[in-house]
Amino acid sequence: MLNYLSALPGAVAQGLIWGLMGLGVFITYKVLDIADLTVDGTLCTGAAVFSVAMIAGVNPWISLILAILSGLAAGALTGVFHICLGIPAILAGILTQMIPWSVNLKILGKPNVSISFRTYPVLLSLSNPPRAILVGVLFAAGVIAMLYWFFGTELGASVRATGSNPVMCRAQGINTNMTKILGLSLSNGIVALSGALLCQYQGFTDINMGRGAVVTGLAAVVIGSAIVNKLSLNFAVKLAGVFFGAILYFLVYQTVIFIGLDSDLLKMLSALVVTVFLGTPYVKKELSKAGSIRKGGNSRA
Repeated sequence: MLNYLSALPGAVAQGLIWGLMGLGVFITYKVLDIADLTVDGTLCTGAAVFSVAMIAGVNPWISLILAILSGLAAGALTGVFHICLGIPAILAGILTQMIPWSVNLKILGKPNVSISFRTYPVLLSLSNPPRAILVGVLFAAGVIAMLYWFFGTELGASVRATGSNPVMCRAQGINTNMTKILGLSLSNGIVALSGALLCQYQGFTDINMGRGAVVTGLAAVVIGSAIVNKLSLNFAVKLAGVFFGAILYFLVYQTVIFIGLDSDLLKMLSALVVTVFLGTPYVKKELSKAGSIRKGGNSRA
C-alpha cells in the first residue's frame, strides 16, 4: 500500500504533463471539430528537438521555444495538406504523423537519447515528483491563461466560430482556411511543449514515445468534459477540466497497475473508456428517440 501511495505524486505529475497534450487535442477536437492525428508524431518531435538542443548546450527555456516552434510547423503542414491540397483532415494528419517519424529519427540520430537530470539542467524529473508537480501546475496555469486570452480575441473567436459553423463564418468574411491552419498549428505547438516536458520527466526521448498518444489525449478531454460540464460552461473551466481528466486517467492507470492488471491491456482500456464516453450521448439520444416513437404510437392507438 505504501508503494501505491508513493507512486501517486508521479501519476499526478504525468497527468499534468499529458494534460498539455490533451489541450492540444481539445483545440482540434472540441474547438475546430477536426480529427487530427498529427499529435502522435508531434509529441515526439517536441521531445526530440528539446533533447538535441539540450545536448548541444542550449538554454532549457530556449530549447522549449524551439520545441514549440517545431510543433507549430508540423501543425501548419497538416493544415496545408488539408486546405491547399484538399486532403481530408484525418488523412492529412496521418500523412504528417508519418513525416515527423523520419524527421525525428534524423534529429535524434538514433532511436533513443538520454537527457539525465544529473547531466543537463532540466526543469523537472522523475526523481523529484513534488518539483515536477509544481512545474506542471505552473505550465498548466500559464497555457490555460494564454488560451483563455487568445480565444477571447477577435482572431481566437474566429477560430472557435470556424469549428461551430464554417459556412456562417465565410458569409461573415472570415477566412476559415487560415483559421483552421492557425488552430492546427496552435494545437500541435502545445503538444510539442508537452513532449518537451515529458522527455525531461522520464529522462529520455524515444522515437516511439508518441505512439497512441492521441488516445490518451482524447481520454483526458472526454473524462474532463464529463467532470466539469456539469459544474460550469466557462471556457477556462473547460480547459482546466482537461487536466483533471488527465490526472484522473493516470491515477486510474496507477491503480490498475497496483491491483495487478496486465499493463499490456492499458491501451485497450483507454480506448474502451474513450469509446464509452463518446458513444453514451448517442445511445441515450437514440433510446430517447425510440421511447418517443413508442409513446406516439401508443397515443394514436
